[in-house]
Amino acid sequence: MEGNRVDFYIGLSLAVSSSAFIGGSFILKKKGLLRLASKGSMRAGQGGHAYLKEWLWWAGLISMGVGEAANFAAYAFAPATLVTPLGALSVLVSAVLSTYFLNERLNIHGKVGCLLCILGSTVMVIHAPQEEEVASLTAMAEKLKDPGFIVFAVCVVGSSLVLIFAVAPRFGQKNVLVYILICSVIGSLSVSCVKGLGIGIKELFAGTAVLKEPLFWSLVICLVICISVQINYLNRALDIFNTSIVTPIYYVFFTTSVMACSAILFKEWLRMTVDGVVGTISGFLTIILGIFPAPRLQRHPIPLELPPSLSAEGSSRHFIASAAICDAS
Repeated sequence: MEGNRVDFYIGLSLAVSSSAFIGGSFILKKKGLLRLASKGSMRAGQGGHAYLKEWLWWAGLISMGVGEAANFAAYAFAPATLVTPLGALSVLVSAVLSTYFLNERLNIHGKVGCLLCILGSTVMVIHAPQEEEVASLTAMAEKLKDPGFIVFAVCVVGSSLVLIFAVAPRFGQKNVLVYILICSVIGSLSVSCVKGLGIGIKELFAGTAVLKEPLFWSLVICLVICISVQINYLNRALDIFNTSIVTPIYYVFFTTSVMACSAILFKEWLRMTVDGVVGTISGFLTIILGIFPAPRLQRHPIPLELPPSLSAEGSSRHFIASAAICDAS
């Protein structure tokens, strides 16, 4: 039991540090994309890949890589129910850094939102399950055979293909939800792969020959595919819409998808008391209220669609004025 608590706090520390790196990566990537837009390069929102030659974008990618590595390790020590929601702290980091590097001003609603994010995260840490449901790749393999998860995975893949090939070409550059939904539903599978690989790596260090297991390499391939899709469509969303819009919406949909996947695959919720479940859900809802402060939304609704006069060719500066957390300075 003591070992489980130590693992829990290691996972918690890794999750918090991960949020710091990932929050900073959004700013670096956005700065790189804005520099490319000012040079007249084909933008990511139009399918361009000029950002691969921009060092700021690469700095953001490296920062995100470090954050994801810490996040990866966190899943090996703590439940997904705890690790994923703590990603809200990256929204807080992103909002604060935006005031210095993207010329956005954090208003009173944004400050209240940041405090709510911290409060909600604290509540989730207190009530999150501290014991692992899956401790080996063998147990993971049994979980993956569960009919409920198979149905969930088929639905995720099917809905993603519809969004990518039918919806995105028509509405992707006008509606912020399209690209974010693709990232979110695919992300639920990538987190499951990360969880499995994290468990496998722990077994590897313990002396188990997991590299001979087909499941280990299947998870690696699946993770590479999922992350490639997420990076592609997240870049498109960041290029067209303001960071303060993309980041919170992505968090809500991504975290909800991951928690649904975790409930189906790992069934961590079954080991929690009623108080623990209520506390975890309350903490999550508090974080959402922090990301989308209610008073702010009543007066400045998030523009889910672009007005006809602001096409993908327009400067991203037009969207800073409609940020969900920050006001344009």
